[in-house]
Amino acid sequence: MKPKVMYIENKFRDHSGPAWIGFVEFSKSGQTIYLNNKALKKLKVPGIWGNYFDIETGEEYWVSGVKKDGRDRHRFGGGKIMIDKNSISEYLKLVDFTVLDENHFEFIDFEKTYKARFNELENAETFLRKEMHAFTFYDNNRRKLISDLKYPD
Repeated sequence: MKPKVMYIENKFRDHSGPAWIGFVEFSKSGQTIYLNNKALKKLKVPGIWGNYFDIETGEEYWVSGVKKDGRDRHRFGGGKIMIDKNSISEYLKLVDFTVLDENHFEFIDFEKTYKARFNELENAETFLRKEMHAFTFYDNNRRKLISDLKYPD
């Protein structure tokens, strides 16, 4: 799939969590999106607030296409939307206005996303330890897994 301009909102804090507009890249299956050094996986059963979750933190996110009228935030939500500077011209082609209001948008540069890091995390053979844990991640059903990478001897 080609990269696409999408609206992404962190639902950790109800409808007023951080929100972004920018290009997202898709995995081959289309079930995972990558943006701003994050990997968000589609929930098999949508959660209370979101339809994707961060594979590193488990936080729910709402991901959707942008709305033509620019009202991407939930009607009870608030706060500026961070928009990737590289996606502004494409975003303006999708909406019904030609200028971005600085009262509603913050202009940022998305971080580069290293997809290989997330692929390794999701596909690594894991085992549980009783001692200190090296990292945590979440499976497709948002179950928290506390694991270490198992490296061959």
